[in-house]
Amino acid sequence: MDRDRLSALLESERATHRDRNPGSRAQFAGAEHLFTGVPMTWMANWAGSFPLALAGAHGARVTDIDGHTYVDFALGDTGAMAGHSPAPVAEAVRRRIETLGGITAMLPSEDAEWVAAELTRRFGPTQWSFALSATDANRWALRLARLVTGRPKILVFSYCYHGSVDETFVVAGPDGTTRSRPGNVAPAVDPATTTVAVEFNDLEAVARALATGEIAAVLTEPALTNIGIVLPDDGFLAGLRALCDETGTLLMIDETHTVSAGPGGCTAAWGLDPDIVTMGKAIAGGIPIGAYGLRADIAERVLARVADQGADIVDVGGIGGTLAGNALSMAAARATLGQVLTDGAFATMDALCVRLTDRAIATVARHGMPWTVTRLGARSEYRFCSPAPRNGTESAAADDPDLDEYLHLAMGNRGVLITPFHNMVLMCPATTEADVDLHAELFEDAVVRLAG
Repeated sequence: MDRDRLSALLESERATHRDRNPGSRAQFAGAEHLFTGVPMTWMANWAGSFPLALAGAHGARVTDIDGHTYVDFALGDTGAMAGHSPAPVAEAVRRRIETLGGITAMLPSEDAEWVAAELTRRFGPTQWSFALSATDANRWALRLARLVTGRPKILVFSYCYHGSVDETFVVAGPDGTTRSRPGNVAPAVDPATTTVAVEFNDLEAVARALATGEIAAVLTEPALTNIGIVLPDDGFLAGLRALCDETGTLLMIDETHTVSAGPGGCTAAWGLDPDIVTMGKAIAGGIPIGAYGLRADIAERVLARVADQGADIVDVGGIGGTLAGNALSMAAARATLGQVLTDGAFATMDALCVRLTDRAIATVARHGMPWTVTRLGARSEYRFCSPAPRNGTESAAADDPDLDEYLHLAMGNRGVLITPFHNMVLMCPATTEADVDLHAELFEDAVVRLAG
């Protein structure tokens, strides 16, 4: 690839971004009291020198304050996988607030049992508890895993994604040691004291780690995300389950992003058998939520440890939060799971993503780009390497910040948004064939200009 051509194209797209978005630029420049100029620091990570400012969003569309409307394939990095403000969720939220009353009262609502039963039907574990983010769901479930096993450490895979859980910001070094992930902000302790990191798809490394008897749980996504989509090798997840069984280690599956694989995520689609499932974002239509589900026998072991050791799971023991499981989140989750992210919706979303992925693969092949495009249900991502990476370290090595920014701006300046910090596109129930075809046209145009 001609890097000089890329640099010229990127500067042109940056200039277009600046010129066509004066309102967004002014809002960012005038945010004197927002640290880094945005409500949360990752919002500053959009391509260009400033993020677009939101005016409104409905379905698969986002409108900025300069009046531009975009087809949104970012969808809140899965948080809006149900679409923006889906009507059943909006109605459920209004009813909870205006008619029934009570957003949070430290009291269970009837919706909570319905949601837990539906998650049991979809994912398998029978005992559920709720949080306000997948980060907290993972954090609390890991405490329970250490409680029931009496073991101090967890195992994760290099460049994994589990929210902002401290123990998971680790990578495996070239010598096999566990190291803090590059960019990790001031960890409270050396992560190697809490975590062992190995490479995804490496069962031998997992076996060596679990043989020490110090690992309470393996925490993994069924396929890596947030570092591109890295799919498991045939037999890898089954081998992982077998190794956990042999060593008395719990298997935790984080479906926060991989719920794109279907109504029950990869757990149902691939017939997995986790001890614990965690998730967040997507299941409440944009209202903050997280959840973790325990298999019945694991729940019984937790309660036995509570009785034997006096572990406090209701107050000062580090499990739970005042707003967790609030009535508003439960109402939104019931509407989302019951009326929006249905089996039929997933079938349509999956078919649209096949269409998008196939057209992107054809473009890459037609112009001889050494890239790969990988799909996981309703989610697809292009990565700047070929063949597709088998682990997080290989995928991280394919990062190309300038190429990322060029593609994001080339799409955004013409009406399509993709996830800001990687090249992920996601379908929602409101996504249309026309949306997918627009993405294909803009992607083709961007590649043609790059190829020269």
